[in-house]
Amino acid sequence: MDGYVVSRLAFKGVLCRISGISTTAHCHAVKKHSCETVFKFSKRSLYHTSTPGQHRWFCHTSTPGQHRWFCHTSTPGPHVCIVGSGPAGFYTAQHILKNHKTARVDIYEKLPVPFGLVRFGVAPDHPEVKNVINTFTNTAANDRCSFLGNVTVGRDVTVAELRQAYDAVIMSYGADADKEFGIPGEDLSGVYSARAFVGWYNGLPQDKHLAPMLDTDTAVVLGQGNVALDVARILLTPLSILKKTDITDHAAAALETSQVKTVYIVGRRGPLQTAFTIKELREMTKLPDCRPLLDPADFTGLEDKVKSLQRPRKRLTELLIKTVQTGGATAQETQRLSQATKEWGLKFLRSPLEILPSEDGSRVSGIRLGVNQLEGSDDSARAIPTGETEVLSCGLVLRSIGYKSVPIDDTVPFVSHKGIIPNDAGRVTGCKGLYCSGWVRRGPTGVILTTMTDGFETGKAVVDDLTTGILQPLGGVRGQEWIQPLLQKKGIQAVTFEDWNKIDSEEMMRGEKVGKPREKIIDVKEMLQVAQS
Repeated sequence: MDGYVVSRLAFKGVLCRISGISTTAHCHAVKKHSCETVFKFSKRSLYHTSTPGQHRWFCHTSTPGQHRWFCHTSTPGPHVCIVGSGPAGFYTAQHILKNHKTARVDIYEKLPVPFGLVRFGVAPDHPEVKNVINTFTNTAANDRCSFLGNVTVGRDVTVAELRQAYDAVIMSYGADADKEFGIPGEDLSGVYSARAFVGWYNGLPQDKHLAPMLDTDTAVVLGQGNVALDVARILLTPLSILKKTDITDHAAAALETSQVKTVYIVGRRGPLQTAFTIKELREMTKLPDCRPLLDPADFTGLEDKVKSLQRPRKRLTELLIKTVQTGGATAQETQRLSQATKEWGLKFLRSPLEILPSEDGSRVSGIRLGVNQLEGSDDSARAIPTGETEVLSCGLVLRSIGYKSVPIDDTVPFVSHKGIIPNDAGRVTGCKGLYCSGWVRRGPTGVILTTMTDGFETGKAVVDDLTTGILQPLGGVRGQEWIQPLLQKKGIQAVTFEDWNKIDSEEMMRGEKVGKPREKIIDVKEMLQVAQS
């Protein structure tokens, strides 16, 4: 029987040998291990080896002539499943693998590629934030960790099936849906969610056909968080800069013909309640060929309050005040701002009431805003409508008021109005052995560091429950060895981390040809073709 290795070994040493036309596959291991080495054979058969350890071979796919086989040992230890390969999933896996020396962790992902919002959410001009991928790659390289991409939990495999196969199941699938205002005109052409817009320029397959209408001079972003500033910055950044990032080719082509010159970033409260951070604000103030449009009246009296603010808010407010006080700028800076052809502005104390259509009703032409006043102070201040309204003309509206998690399976409790799975320190309420981490646990807030802390806390809960005996590993055929036959019957081709490395290499090679760090593959079928090559 002819066969050959098609992916690297997940352990050290020369461990496997396929003997020409022999009917056996030998696994020469110096210790018990769990390998994810993939083989292809011309026909199907099961192989067993003996020493040292009990190794089982099973078929991963039944594509004619292309059978992929995995070897697993019966190494004792709990099997843990994580649903979602974003930061929350990887940080949870990292903590479990570090603090439980025999646990195996399988990470399931609906896309063929890992890393979630690090790949699809971080702005292309923020490459330093994506360096965390190196940490996640080290976690994936652990002998006790496996990645199974292209597997949609809830469709290809149910949560109930995962709970049969694993001693602990962790929901870390994030927030894929959008929050909406529910106002008239929200469905007009030219109105998009910031989440979809970010996915469009970052290569998220589901958003590749978004084709935002950029044939307008004015855009309005509703919301004043970091994502709002990200999309405003991308709209205004010179293409010569963006072309050196990993922004998708189709987004760069569209932005090259964009007519957007002015972007208003609208918030319902005041300068002391903005949700963006100083890094993002500083980037806006330094945009080439772009000047800020800030109303000095919005900042009246703020200088007196700065001293009492917490340090992050204090620094942010000081930068806002400095930005509005253009008279204090250097002569060189004054000249730069006066010659700018683009501009951005922060509009405070405004809530969207209605998105207005053009005369022929074909697209958005403006937005009616309600004027607010604040009740209370600092972060707890509430926006109270005054009854006054104003109209802002625009041809593009981006809604940036947050992401929202959705239920994954009827068997998993879910609090719809909060968009979270009910839990106590990551333990799902009323479901022993079921856990959650990340945005689906706490809501779509915080940065990657927040998610790391959250993932570690859930990982600790799992390790504690395994260590104290609250969870009792069942043993026997478990984990992906139990799941793979189910996927095989449905014709699901799971993508391994070694397969992802092929996609990664191909993207970097394509990017190198055009002077970019990578050129992302945005079509799932093409991803799978590269993974299986």
